[in-house]
Amino acid sequence: MRNERTRYLIVPGWHGSEDDHWQSHWQRALPNAARVEQSDWIAPQRADWIAELERAIRRDSGRVVLIAHSLGCVTVAAWAAQADRRTLAQVAGALLVAPADVERETCHEALRNFAPIARQTLPFPSVLVGSDNDQACAPQRALALGRCWGAETVILPSAGHINVKSGHGAWDSGYRHLFRLQYLIDLQSRRRA
Repeated sequence: MRNERTRYLIVPGWHGSEDDHWQSHWQRALPNAARVEQSDWIAPQRADWIAELERAIRRDSGRVVLIAHSLGCVTVAAWAAQADRRTLAQVAGALLVAPADVERETCHEALRNFAPIARQTLPFPSVLVGSDNDQACAPQRALALGRCWGAETVILPSAGHINVKSGHGAWDSGYRHLFRLQYLIDLQSRRRA
């Protein structure tokens, strides 16, 4: 996965990703990794989160691979739906893990301002990883979002919300999805060459 020209940008969900979360492990392990730091992790505002993601992508002109979790996935989709072509072109691809269905009836009130979920096809390769027992997003919804976003979608058995609470600390097995994304990015690059 070492590519000096590519930045890995971690896009956490609600409350951020604590030190034991796989996103934090990956940030420490991946070359050129950084994190989108939101000003308010507790009472998130859609426009603020989108703007901060935009700033993080534009921080330098190199290519970026987004690694999003939960509300971060919804933020990536919302950002991509309204971003300009120049900034969109900086994104090589996105790994979208355990998207939060902010339109579900049981969604926490603090997250409802992220609805409706953007459903435009993402203009870069993407892999969505969901779970068949994620309380934040039913597997059918994850599959539907994957179709809308044009993402290759994988539903893991009994993986919960793919976070620390569901037993996914370093989540080393998750790297296979990042490798798959890299393959899709490389495939797209070869087709455009």
